[in-house]
Parts: sequence; structure tokens; C-alpha cells
Amino acid sequence: MKLYRHTFLVLLIAVYSCQTEPDVPVKKRPNIVFIMSDDHAYQAISAYDDRLINTPNIDRIAKEGMLFTNASVTNSICAPSRAVILTGKHSHINGKIDNISPFDTTNVTFPQLLRKAGYQTAMFGKLHFGNNPKGFDEFKILPGQGDYYNPKFITATGDTTITGYVTDIITDLAIDWFENRRDSEKPFMLMYLHKAPHRTWMPAERHYKDFTQKTSPLPETLFDDYVSRETTAGPAEMNILKHMQLSYDLKVTDSVAKQLDIKNWNTIGNRIGRLNPEQKKSWDAVYDPINEDFAKRFPNMNDSTLMVWKYQRYMQDYLGTIAGVDENVGRLLDYLDENNLSENTLVVYTSDQGFYLGEHGWFDKRFMYNESFKTPLLIKWPHVITPGTTEDEMVQNLDFAQTFLEVAGVVPPEDMQGESLVPLLTGEKEKWNRDGVYYHFYEYPAEHAVKRHYGIATKEYKLIHFYYDVDVWELYDQSKDPNEINNVYEDPEYADVVTDMKEKLEELRKKYKDSDELNTQFIEHYKSEGLITE
Repeated sequence: MKLYRHTFLVLLIAVYSCQTEPDVPVKKRPNIVFIMSDDHAYQAISAYDDRLINTPNIDRIAKEGMLFTNASVTNSICAPSRAVILTGKHSHINGKIDNISPFDTTNVTFPQLLRKAGYQTAMFGKLHFGNNPKGFDEFKILPGQGDYYNPKFITATGDTTITGYVTDIITDLAIDWFENRRDSEKPFMLMYLHKAPHRTWMPAERHYKDFTQKTSPLPETLFDDYVSRETTAGPAEMNILKHMQLSYDLKVTDSVAKQLDIKNWNTIGNRIGRLNPEQKKSWDAVYDPINEDFAKRFPNMNDSTLMVWKYQRYMQDYLGTIAGVDENVGRLLDYLDENNLSENTLVVYTSDQGFYLGEHGWFDKRFMYNESFKTPLLIKWPHVITPGTTEDEMVQNLDFAQTFLEVAGVVPPEDMQGESLVPLLTGEKEKWNRDGVYYHFYEYPAEHAVKRHYGIATKEYKLIHFYYDVDVWELYDQSKDPNEINNVYEDPEYADVVTDMKEKLEELRKKYKDSDELNTQFIEHYKSEGLITE
């Protein structure tokens, strides 16, 4: 089988490399479907962990292909992650270090290169930055975060609002493109990008009726006290008890909050306001009784019981939005199967980063700790990937651009910084030699108050340096401490590990052209923009 896969890929690449010749059958090059959700924790995919939810359609990709257990991001925040994916360059190189700074449109993206090489390209869903993505024959994207209900879309010919639920609509748009505008004489590259399960977690009616009746197991570290991480993890403002808003996040109505004299609530505002009368009636029929029950119970709650209540409400809505993603991924996979497109199509499912589902008491992302640093990655490629394969090599979203270019037979630009995953996909693991991956988070001071840090992760250890308004190092032993609650940086038993990991970290920083000088430049830019005051 391995010989077959190798021979198949060699023949495939031989065809791709001749793509500029007029007599080459271009349509034989593999199609690419890139599916990405927003803030989808790997813990909430049953192929990884079935304790929270069953996701049979996303799992199909792993059963028919490969599941990556050590996939991660270079910068765990939405827009920078997407910029890394498109450019194949770290944030400090492509310039999109945070959600605030604009994306430099002079960057060359892999869709531009694929389109130039003869691929038909389309993007539907959430991009999160810019209103005119380059390299696409067609796009319909949400403005910014977008809305769950009756969302507005930006298109090349003007804006439009579509009635319905966003996850269903994005899938409708993709299938409509396949049905009515796909050029069957060309290979295609589709970016199918979901808003869900991004905050504020508003499920479709068919799912909130079900999921608001469910309870989830509590994470081991829900009540983490951040001992040994007091100056790094401790100050973060993403604790479910302290920082998750009752109204904005958990749908407690303003009237209930005022009735209980709750000071720290934030109106849901136009998100619920976007529901039409029929949608609002169905919504109220489910959420009003939840709020009435909360109003009765709240006076007798302590911090512990309130934390658990908020966690359960969070999980109900978060997981409900994922049920919609899973259903719609199934719709798209079925379409590919039923229209004889699956056999020559590489399908990727991933998220723009991981997410905290109560681990360390948190929601959100940003940290290099596993739940936000790691991201789900499932890939199927019929006749190339052995179905049901699990891969534990260290891979990153940085690698997607070069992977797609290689399978399409396009030579990547020299300044791309990732590594093609093709050797792993084709069973030629001996050609993969990466030992560790690099991470750098910049957006501080900002929402959630996660301090700037960079670091290196290997399969065995993780070394992190928090460097702005603190100077703190953390080391985690991944095998002995998978929950990352024991910082062993100062432990004498790990002195040699610290030395080795620091050397590897410096090698990666040089390789990727990151430096303390760049850190200073970015901080000075924040100061000049008034984002940092001293």
C-alpha cells in the first residue's frame, strides 16, 4: 500500500508540474476543500474526545483519512491565525500580529497562487479581516464577526442580508456555487469557513431545544487556583465565574439581571435583536424558562454553584452551535460523494485555534497552553491517505499553504515558512524531521489581559517566556503534567531540559526571523497607537 501511495503521488505531481502546458488535462489535479470553524476546541470533536459531544460527520474525515493529535497554531487569536494560514508566514512576517492591526494586502496568499495556476477558487463564510480577499473568483463573507441569525454578507458586487441561520446559510452558498457556477473543466479550491462556534454561541432552533436540556462533565481544572502561574495565568480576564457575562454570553435577559440587581451584566444587544418575530418567539419559549429558573436559584448560589451553572449554560450553547457545524459538514461531504467529486478531492477540517471549555476555569483562547494552542486537524485524500490513520507529529497552521501548493504542483514562494504535510499524508514519515514548533502571542494590553509571550513546544516539553510587564519563564512536562498546572522551570531536576529547550527556542527564533528587537518595535507601535499607556 505504501508503494502504491508513493507511486500515485509521483504520477500526480508529474502531471501537476506540467500545468502550464496546454495539452495537460488540468482537471485531474486534486480539488481542495478547506473547512474551518471558529474557536472549535478539539475536545469538542468526538474523534478526539467523545465526552462532550458526538460529531459523526466531522469524524468521517478522520475515518476516511488522517487525525492529527499534535496540530497547533502559531498565534492563538482569530485574524492572525487566518493570516498565517493564507500566507504561510508567521505573524511577525506577514504583519497581522493581532486583531487590531490591518492585514497587509501586498502579502501573496496561496489562493492567489492556486488561481494563477488554473484553479477555480471560492470563499464562503467568515474571513474576519478585509472586505475584498484576493485570489478568489467568488466570495461571500461575513463582515467582522458576523451574526448567527439573518446574517449580512459582503460580496464583490455589494452587501446582502440572508434570512436564516448562519451555519446553514454558509453551506447553502457553497453548494449553490458547486451547483451553478463551478467550472467542471478546472480543479477547484473552496474555503468553507464557519462563524460557529464563536462567542456568543447562539445555536439553531433545532439544537438549542435539545442542548439546553444537556449537562456536561466538569473539567478537572475548572477550579484551577493558578499556583506557580500567579503572574501569568492568574491575571487573565477569561474566568467563567468572574468574566463570562450573564446576558451577553449566557442569554440571561436584562429584566432578570435588573430584578436580581446583578451589576456585572452586558446586554446581548443586536444579536438577539436580529431575530425576526417568528425566530424570537421560538427563542423565548426555550430561554425564558431557563432565565426564570435562574432568577429563583441565584439568591442561594455561592461562587462554586454559580461557576458550575455558568459552565453548564456555556457548554449547552457552545456545543449546540457545533451540532450545526457537524450537520452542515455532513451536507457538504454528502454533496461531494453524490456528485462524484470525493475521489479527487483533498478535504481538510480545522479551526483557527483551540478554545477553553472550562479548563483552568476559562473560556476563550490566546495562551500557549494546550487547549488554545492545539487545534483540531483532520484530512482525507482518497487513494493517498490510508483511512483511519492517526499522526502525532508536530504540525501547524503555518504548514497549510505549502501543503496545498505542493498537492497542486505549484512551487511555493521562498519566503513561506511552513513545511508541506505531504510526506505525512503519503506515509513517508521518514522525510519529516521537525522536532519543535514556535508560538508568539502579541495582543496585550487588550481584551482578556493575556500577557505577551512566545515559546517552543515539542512532544515532550513546552517552554514559554512571558516578556511584557513581567519577565517569567514556564516549563511544562507534557507526559507527567498534561493539564499544565505545574510550572517546573525552577525545579533543579529540569535544569538540563531548560538549557536544551532554550537552545532549541533560539534556533527557531533565528529560523523564523523573530527577535527581541521586533518585540520592541511592536510594543512601540502599540504605544504610538495609544493602546499602551505608561
